[in-house]
Amino acid sequence: MDIVNTYLELGSYRGAAELCGVHHKTVKRVVQRWRAGMIAETRKTPRRGLNTDCVDDLIWEKVRKTRGRITAKRLLPQARAAGYQGSARNFRRAVARVKARWARSEHSRRPWVPSPGEHLVIDWGEEGRLKIFCAVLAWSRYRFVRFATDMKRETTLALLAECIEELGAVPAVVLSDRMGCLRAQTVANVVVPHPDYVRFATHFSFRPDFCEAGDPQSKGIVESLVGYAKSDLVVPAEGWDDLDLANTDAKLWCQEVNDRMHREICAIPAQRLFEERRVMRALPSLRPPLRRGEIRKVDRLSTVRFGSARYSVPSELIGERVEVTAGAREVVIYRGDGELCRHPLVAPGEVSISDDHYGKPAARARRAIRPRSNVERAFVSLGETAEDFLRAAAAAGTQRLATELADIVTLEASWGRAALVAALERATTFRRFKAHDVRSILASGTAPTVVPPGNVLKVAAPEVTSRPLGDYALERLS
Repeated sequence: MDIVNTYLELGSYRGAAELCGVHHKTVKRVVQRWRAGMIAETRKTPRRGLNTDCVDDLIWEKVRKTRGRITAKRLLPQARAAGYQGSARNFRRAVARVKARWARSEHSRRPWVPSPGEHLVIDWGEEGRLKIFCAVLAWSRYRFVRFATDMKRETTLALLAECIEELGAVPAVVLSDRMGCLRAQTVANVVVPHPDYVRFATHFSFRPDFCEAGDPQSKGIVESLVGYAKSDLVVPAEGWDDLDLANTDAKLWCQEVNDRMHREICAIPAQRLFEERRVMRALPSLRPPLRRGEIRKVDRLSTVRFGSARYSVPSELIGERVEVTAGAREVVIYRGDGELCRHPLVAPGEVSISDDHYGKPAARARRAIRPRSNVERAFVSLGETAEDFLRAAAAAGTQRLATELADIVTLEASWGRAALVAALERATTFRRFKAHDVRSILASGTAPTVVPPGNVLKVAAPEVTSRPLGDYALERLS
């Protein structure tokens, strides 16, 4: 169009060619096409394809993941497997071009400039069996460190609430990595926070935000705190036996580092917190408790389940909710603000029971007797003595027990209920479980009295008539 406009102004092919820097025949050809209704388009020479084009995506992905550290020699076998058939020299040149492009994209990033009251960055770290929760207020560099035994959602939210309580105000954004305990799912690289986290954030009026996956630099401010806490707090202490003692030391350590000059901002974080608190949001009037416990409902066995183990509580609390907290060696159960009981910490699958919660010592478990036939109902109706007889006969392996019970039930009509119950009691004592045994006991009347060892056994001997010896002598003489 520049050629056409120049020609329309000058009316000469050669004059337009001199101004546009092309040959006059080119001007003539372009003008003729324009007059014929075909606007001349700038034609570019098509890019010549390279034999490394088939592996450009592979090279870029590897360079990005390794942050430019992978070599062409290490990457060449993977490129061969992906279909590259060119020379190693061309491949080295392709890797060099991709590395240069990646470096330009990396160096184009601007440093993050935090705003007062804007971001609180949180993260978890691990050191042995302890889990380290770290939080940094980005502008003032105020640091918060606590220890826990797990990284569950309830623990994370409780520690975050404690951190906000210590700050005395609420930041606008809480930034974290893609913690499994705080996210529900990820859709198209967009993190959907867990509903509990959303309710928590709504209560405190902050916006939850998540870093990019596999990008620790986006939260390097708190990554540095995790390493600092491990080297300066955990290692000198050589571990703790009690979680409460560990958190006490963590509070003292945080107080020390927050009152010390920070070399990055050349200021004291505790003093800057007073300034930053002015632009932060106020704490809500109703806040969740800071106790790191879990709410449990008391089941029908008067126990609560915690850590895959069971702990007893007073039986009058069945159906109510209590709060369970765990230390290094014991479990404490609260109801409201008052402490209910303490139990030693037991392994998963075990049970910790206190007899005081049930009002009496544990009784031996017995299966309930449930009669089905008329004979069984008639026999069980004789009372507890009949039940004891039935259990003992079954334990002894009495054969044809149902038939024997039917015969025993018929004895009530002849001997009466009281005599039959007494006979069953004697039969149970001497382990005689047949119907003819019970019939013999009934026929014999009073059974021998059983007395404890060492006592005198009094037996009523039958009375018989006696004859003088003289009667025997006279009979012999006669």
